[in-house]
Amino acid sequence: MGLPAEHETVKVLVTGASGMLGRVTTQQLLARGDEVTVLQRRPAGLPCAEVLGDVADPSVVARAAAGQDAVVHLAAKVDVTGTWDEYERANVQGTRNVVAACAAEGVGRLVHVSSPSVSHAGSPLFGAAAGSADPARARGSYSRSKAVAEQVALDADSAGLAVLVLRPHLVWGPGDEQLVARIVARAGAGRLPLVGSGAALIDTTYVDNAVAALVAAVDACGPVHGEALVVSNGEPRPVAEILRRLCSAAGVPPPRGRVPAHAAWLAGAVVEGIWSATGRCSTPPLTRFLTEQLTTAHWFDQRRTRTALGWRPEIGLEEGFARLAAWYGGAGTGADPGAGAVGSVPPAAASG
Repeated sequence: MGLPAEHETVKVLVTGASGMLGRVTTQQLLARGDEVTVLQRRPAGLPCAEVLGDVADPSVVARAAAGQDAVVHLAAKVDVTGTWDEYERANVQGTRNVVAACAAEGVGRLVHVSSPSVSHAGSPLFGAAAGSADPARARGSYSRSKAVAEQVALDADSAGLAVLVLRPHLVWGPGDEQLVARIVARAGAGRLPLVGSGAALIDTTYVDNAVAALVAAVDACGPVHGEALVVSNGEPRPVAEILRRLCSAAGVPPPRGRVPAHAAWLAGAVVEGIWSATGRCSTPPLTRFLTEQLTTAHWFDQRRTRTALGWRPEIGLEEGFARLAAWYGGAGTGADPGAGAVGSVPPAAASG
């Protein structure tokens, strides 16, 4: 991917660069010649300026934002366990700090990374528009906190700060520890059943495509602002097929057995209660939100996203699965998880 002749170097702050999507986005911005600073709690090992600290600390965020032209805000708590206070601190207060730092430091562009779940109340979605973030209807602490955070970001859109929200949908690829690794681990242990019929159509996003959309958003932000855009491959497939192909790529058995949707929902409620009562931090085997995601069709109209960003996905599902299989067959055994993705380098939190 060569550097366009008209491209001018952009000074960009990327928050959350220790996650897969943030890491690869940083690599691509560097590859096209931008001057990148990253902000996260632990070293990311990237060849750029780095600020270590918590996005919930306003002084850290202000220091990282100084002198930047644009911010790509990915840092977030992405999980299904934890108290509301933990989500509010990382996702809501963290976003408030980013917005305040942009205003104070004269940053002109903010690309805020959100999730389609901020506007998903559990009903089926077929080729849906992005819709508005709705904290009152979003399911679970993660989705509710991201919905509030998105509202905070969009409320800051102004003549001095252009804000553009991207909602990548179920990002996956080589090195993904949020979605793929968990599916593979459970399948390998023989603990991955199908929930419901497995026929619900869902869309996903291969990491290269999500990264290309974020880089395009850095450039589009300004002329395009004040709205939320869902990003996906635009190739909805049945849940059962997605799970089977991911397992096949990793060389583990496909889903075994089937749990009826109503039984899974009730089991998820019980499991959530146990995890909450005992204060467990591990990922529960099932939740009500996960049951809805696995049994409810949800895929989104991509026409506005592609027009607004001047972008379209270049890596189809077939090639994505092939790349994942190659990674598990070689690089996945210990090499840099970026090998073989996005040009010469490879998702962060798989936003659902």
